[in-house]
Amino acid sequence: MRKAQQTPKTAAPRPPELLSREQCLVAGKALRARVPHESHATWKPPARGRHPIKILALSNRTRLPELVPIRYGRMLRSPFAFMRGSAGLMAADLAKMPTTTLRVQACGDCHLMNFGLFATPERNLVFDINDFDETLPAPWEWDIKRLAASFAVAARDNGNSDAKARDAAVECVRAYRERLRDYSKMSPLEVWYDHLDEAALIAMAPDAETRKRRKEYTAQARQHIGEYLLPKITDEIGGHRCLTDQPPVLFHIPERHGNIARFREGLKDYRLSLADDRRVLFDRYCLQDVAIKVVGIGSVGTRCLVALFFSAENHALLLQFKEAGASVLAPYAGASVYENQGQRIVVGQRLMQSSSDIFLGWTKGALGFHFFGRQLRDMKWSAPVAGANPKALRNYAGLCGLTLARAHARSGDASTISGYLGKTDAFDQAIGKFALAYADQTERDHVVFKAAVKSRRIRALVEEDL
Repeated sequence: MRKAQQTPKTAAPRPPELLSREQCLVAGKALRARVPHESHATWKPPARGRHPIKILALSNRTRLPELVPIRYGRMLRSPFAFMRGSAGLMAADLAKMPTTTLRVQACGDCHLMNFGLFATPERNLVFDINDFDETLPAPWEWDIKRLAASFAVAARDNGNSDAKARDAAVECVRAYRERLRDYSKMSPLEVWYDHLDEAALIAMAPDAETRKRRKEYTAQARQHIGEYLLPKITDEIGGHRCLTDQPPVLFHIPERHGNIARFREGLKDYRLSLADDRRVLFDRYCLQDVAIKVVGIGSVGTRCLVALFFSAENHALLLQFKEAGASVLAPYAGASVYENQGQRIVVGQRLMQSSSDIFLGWTKGALGFHFFGRQLRDMKWSAPVAGANPKALRNYAGLCGLTLARAHARSGDASTISGYLGKTDAFDQAIGKFALAYADQTERDHVVFKAAVKSRRIRALVEEDL
């Protein structure tokens, strides 16, 4: 009897549109001929047509005009603060530089202060990117350049030498490059499940001092919850707990405008944007009060609301609803495919983050503005950078770099980008040079900005003087 022919053991066939890791690495390496690593090192502003104050003014078009001076006052503090509030200006600059054209879901405002700790739905602490107001599909290098430059500016603000500033930027890129190569070897599911939790964050500390500091940071993060914030921003009025006016950073709009009724209408669409199980949870709370809350630097002037809810047994819930405009990347990377800019942010956040807030959703306000909602404070915490010594800043730069690599690997082609980056530090060093050059640019822009305030071309309100 003839023996049945055995089927040879071969790898499972791939759909024709999926390339192997090796093919992607080769394609990425080939990109270096068109866009050499060293081409990223040089930053030279155009001879004319670059107007920082005009670009900042354009970003104020839809902001509440009475809050813009607060935004400018916060940006006035230092070049580091100025950089935080001028994502649109840097986006315009990055768009003029050489690009690989390889796209990922980009953060869009990949500044070091937009990384930190927050709670997962399981109440675990994770370290990740935590601000996605500007997220949009765009070239991956825009994020890493802004992140590296922010470390260089922070180091200079702390009085560090240029050599130390460059070291922090280079360490950020090195961690990104090496971690992205690791992700290129993983399955898509392994990449998706990967995260940096509290235990791993502490375990990977390079020394006892850093380990102690990270334990302190995680302990502090656990105190940043709504229950602790509630007494600071609410008061008992007529038998009901309401938000307390603290102008100009927390205030009610006169109710003659029908704000509560309008807000309730917007909540209907917000509720529908939540998954069915989250709707059940949301329905256990009832709206009590809503007010405008000024947050951050780049967000100041946008319509940002804090909403106070209570359950039947008076358990409080604080949600934040932030206005969502078009991404600062849109003029250069293309408009979002989502009509509602709040949905753009929510989808981008879910793509990039290892775990997202259970109340993350979007809506359209009664006046046509787009919003996204989430919990106001849920163990969200960012590392104190001011005054950090060079070693601590460098360690933190590496942490942010590998975190960005995971975010990009979830939506982009880790193998092709890794092929472009290579195994040497050539790209790292190029971005180190760029980071210093852009730190110079940020300092020059900050001087121009201060001069515009001094000449009263623009008005800045310094909150310490209120």
